[in-house]
Parts: sequence; structure tokens; C-alpha cells
Amino acid sequence: MGGRAWLVLADGSTWCGDAFGAPADGEGEVVFHTGMTGYQEILTDPSYAGQIVCMTYPHIGNVGTNPGDEESAGLFLRGLVVRHHDDVPSSWRSRESLHDYLVRHGVPGISGIDTRALVRRIRTAGAINGVLVHGEHDPAALRTRAAGVPSMEGTNLVDAVTCAQPYTWSEGDGWAADPAVRAGPRTRIIAYDFGIKRNILRQLVNVGFDVTVVPATTAASEVLAREPEGVFLSNGPGDPAAVTYAIESVRELVGRVPLFGICLGHQILSLALGGRTRKLPFGHHGANQPARDEATGRVMITSENHGFAVDRDSLAHDPGIEITHLNLNDETVEGLRHRELPLFSVQYHPEASPGPHDTAYLFERFRKLIEEHRAAT
Repeated sequence: MGGRAWLVLADGSTWCGDAFGAPADGEGEVVFHTGMTGYQEILTDPSYAGQIVCMTYPHIGNVGTNPGDEESAGLFLRGLVVRHHDDVPSSWRSRESLHDYLVRHGVPGISGIDTRALVRRIRTAGAINGVLVHGEHDPAALRTRAAGVPSMEGTNLVDAVTCAQPYTWSEGDGWAADPAVRAGPRTRIIAYDFGIKRNILRQLVNVGFDVTVVPATTAASEVLAREPEGVFLSNGPGDPAAVTYAIESVRELVGRVPLFGICLGHQILSLALGGRTRKLPFGHHGANQPARDEATGRVMITSENHGFAVDRDSLAHDPGIEITHLNLNDETVEGLRHRELPLFSVQYHPEASPGPHDTAYLFERFRKLIEEHRAAT
């Protein structure tokens, strides 16, 4: 740890700071996250694949890292940007410092820069590609390099994060699960892995599901051959419109089995229903996004991580589709359901619980949807 590090954006904006983490190069879309805590969950969230993440909270690293807070088996982001990096963890749960954790996973970091200026730049110009490197470099050459980084639009990143083979998941949160549900009969579901987070799997187990996770490329016919009572569509990175095989599979599943989608899964479901998605200026990345339930008027504080959104007007062709939630900051679609078919989805992350557990009820809603479908058929 130590020495110089550079963060250079494609527009020429340049920051020189202190190096920490792996002595590697990171290239990708630069975004900012507004959460005060949970940096390890952010690091291990596959939805950040292909991105360099700037933390707006200034003090990062003070609680170290530990295996219990990992949301996946690896790190898929391209770099970490912080105002101040603390390499002396003070949490009793810590097993490894943030610096050592990044080194082990090959991810570079930069600290000691004005992250407020960087965030203002992104908020003004939109998310922009950049390069994060350690050592001595020519900023002009780095700008040219950043300008050559492929756009997130049109990029399929799901292939880089999905599992290679199907597997079962049985771990839940013992303290959170209803004892009656835990002891009762289980319901078989399939979860598509577009970059699935472990806490989503735990929440599914908590409400009574036996979960089999399958790769993103799994055909609808193969899913149906397993005779699940429901199918879950997970979160994930990149442009949903580029994951054409998943859109086709979900289109074949619509109406044949109950569906529940989160984040990228919500977007893929919307595309399968005939909708469109669009790139947001700088995305929603944080633990404090307000979403309103359109049926009740209730406002929930949600955790979000997405750079694309569903085009609301594109769903108007089907009167059966109901927009259930809207983001109060920009009126983007945060949820939908179908009035006739057994399916619903949300853009935000109900498993993340950013302080309040406002949205955890959605996993229970999925179980009830399956029960209703079972009774009707």
C-alpha cells in the first residue's frame, strides 16, 4: 500500500491520489454510491461488474471485511474510489483489512481525492468511463485509454457473473425466518442467476422455498422440465436489452409459471412483456431511494443499484400491466405487476434492508402468489 494512483475520466477530468488495494489497472463506467455503510456488500455485488465505484461517505474501511458480509464468491467491480481509507479495522467481526481484501481479489483502489468534486462531475455529465491505475502515468494517455472503454449500453455483462452449473441453496437467516414457515412444507422454485446476491437466496429460503439456482443461459424448456412452482429472476449487471437469450426464455415462461423479478430481473421481465429500457444519466446507487407504492401511497426507503430503467410509456400497449411503484426522485418505474398473469417485479432491492425492512414483504408476496396460482390450477 502506498504510492500514487490516478483516476482519469474520458472527458479529461483527472484526480491524483493515494494507492491502496491491488496494484492493478481498472477500466469501466464510473458511478457513485450514496450509502454510509455496507461497502463489502457493494464490493461483492455482481451488479457492479464493469464499474468503478466512488463512495460518497468519506470514511471507508473502518470495519474491515469478513466472509459473512459477502454477497457473492468474488469481486466483479473494476475499482474503488474513497475520500479516506482506514486500514486499521475496529470491528470484532473483521477478518481482513479492506486493503488486503482488495489485494487478494485483484481490485485497485484510490483514496485522498475530492470525491465530492467527482460526484458533482458525474451528476452533471452523467456516468462516464474512466481508468484507475497505480504508479506513475501520463494523464493524457490515460484519457485516451478511458475514451476507448466500451459503453455500458449494448454490453452483456451477465455472462461474466452467472454460475457455470445449477446448484441448490438451503441457507436462510435463522433469526429472521418464521418458525412455522421453517418447519412447514417447502415450495420448489428456480432462481435464474443473472448475478444473484446471497441475501436474496436467504430471503427466499426464509419464506419457505427450496431453491435451485440455474445459469442465466438456461432455456425455458429446461426450467419447466424441473417442474418448479415458481421462477425468480435475479439482479445483475449491464444492459438488460443485451441479454437477449434471457429475454426469450422469460417470454416463454410468462403465463406458465409464477414469476418474481428484482432489478435486472425486473427489466428483463419488462422486455419480455414487450417494453423497452433506457440508460439513466447516472443511475441509482444507494441505500436511501424513496419509492412510492401507487396502490397505497406508502413511501418506502429502498436500496438500489441500477443504471438502466424501464420506459413507462413502452408498457402502455398492454392494459394488463400495472405500474405498482415509482421512484420519487425522478418518477422512474420501480415496480410492476400483471392484472391477469401471475407475475410481478421491482427495480429496487428488498433484500438489502437499508436500516428499515420496508420492502421485505415482497418475498412473502411471491409465496402467496404461488399458492394462489396452485389453488387456481
